[in-house]
Parts: sequence; structure tokens; C-alpha cells
Amino acid sequence: MPDDAFDLDNPELPEWVEKRALQSGGFPYDKRLDGEDYEHELEALQRELVKLQAHLQKTGGRVVGLFEGRDAAGKGGAIKAYAENLNPRFTLNVALPKPSDREKTQWYFQRYVDWLPAGGEQVMFDRSWYNRAGVEAVMGFCTPEETARFLEEAPRFEKMLVRDGIHLFKFWLAIGRETQLKRFHSRRHDPLKVWKISPIDLAAIEKWDDYTKAAQRMFDACHTDDTPWRVILANDKKRARLEMIRSVLLAIDYDDKNDKVVGKADDKIAMPPERYMREHSKM
Repeated sequence: MPDDAFDLDNPELPEWVEKRALQSGGFPYDKRLDGEDYEHELEALQRELVKLQAHLQKTGGRVVGLFEGRDAAGKGGAIKAYAENLNPRFTLNVALPKPSDREKTQWYFQRYVDWLPAGGEQVMFDRSWYNRAGVEAVMGFCTPEETARFLEEAPRFEKMLVRDGIHLFKFWLAIGRETQLKRFHSRRHDPLKVWKISPIDLAAIEKWDDYTKAAQRMFDACHTDDTPWRVILANDKKRARLEMIRSVLLAIDYDDKNDKVVGKADDKIAMPPERYMREHSKM
């Protein structure tokens, strides 16, 4: 790929980026989902989410969703689509800033524990404790020893959550390289999105392979039978959001569940990490 032909500050997006973006990374569809079809299906699934919320409040159930992926993968938008029609008192979107000086001295998981759900609540983490396996490791914000310790401790920590009855969902939203470049370019030149781009994003352009290696290491250590990762190909945000919601609805039984509306998983879009790393990560 001719990286030297990409200039983020140039308001004109290179033709090769536009041409390759949708199917970059081996994305299986050559067209984005139609907008009307998306809105119709999204509303139907969101109605099921309202039923799920009522069920959780009735039974005291708890849900935690972890949304991870490369910069510009669409984590925030996916959470917004999930929570759009849910009671915000019981559905929390957590996007923590970098740790304070005090938090840096605490047990690494401590500041995340404060946000875990009580009965009837759902908590969506827009980035999570997996910062230590991703951006912190790649950008040198922690030591290799700290990352290794995290990868050893995270499965134990998550198993405790699941044993206590929490429904834990770990989503990795995967995008191709040209898709990331296109989204960075949009952020850079759209006055309503420019706040989204940061020095970390800019550094990510040059560290694509480093992030790939970090993801592989994370999956190897933390994809377990008790707390599996679910990779969702997200070059088309609409398909990714629907598949993320569907993954949650398929996994939990709740009153008046409409199996026809929930449907079946699209295995072209959603897959276990070993298949993703084998078939898509090096494209």
C-alpha cells in the first residue's frame, strides 16, 4: 500500500483509499447495508433490547460490554446504537480518561471495578481494562512486565465476574487499514468530528503492525471458554452495530423474546478471534 501517498492534512482523500476502504481487511461485502433496511432492522432489535432491559430489572441481571478495536473502529457509535432507546439510569456508557496520578498507584483493575453494574444495570465500556494490552503496550505507556502481568490476570478477573452472574461480552471491532485512513481523514476535515482525532490516532497510522501483534497476543491470552472474545468486522458500521446487538440478544434468554426478529448470527461478519487472525488480520 502506498502509505507515502496519504497526507492526512490534504482535504482531498486519495482515490486509492476510497476505492479500497470498504473491502479492506477482507471485508466480505462489496456494498454497505441500505440505510432504510438498517433503520428497520435496528428498530426491531432495539425493541428486543427494551424487553431485555425489563427482564434484567425484574431478575437483577447484569450486563457488561467491552468495546475494543483499533482507533476509529466505531466503538462509540456501536454503544450509542445499543443504548439509544434504553433507560439511561440503568444503561451506562463508560469512557474513562487516562488515569490520574492517584489511580496510577492503584491495582490496575480498581478504577474499572467502580463502574461495574448493580442489579438490573448494563455497563458499556468504550475501551476498557484492555488498554493495557493495546494502546498502553504499543505506545510505551506501560512496561512489558506490566502487560505480561495484565494478560495473566485479566482472565482470572473476568472469570470472577462471570461466576458472580454478570453477562460479559467482549467485542473487538475490526476494520481494514484503508477504512481507518478514510475515517481519520473524515475526522481531520469535518469540523464536527475534528475533536475525535488525537496524537494517539496519528501515531496509530505508523503502528498498524504493532497493534496487530498486540491484538494477537491479547487474544491468545484472554480468549477463554468462560470469557470469549467476539470479533465483528466493522468496515460497514451499520452491519457491525446490528451484529453486536444480535450477539447480546442471542446469548441471553428473556421474557417475550422474538427469535424471528433476533435472527441468526452473520458468520461473515462475526467470528471467533482465531478465525479473524487467520483470515483477515494480515489483509
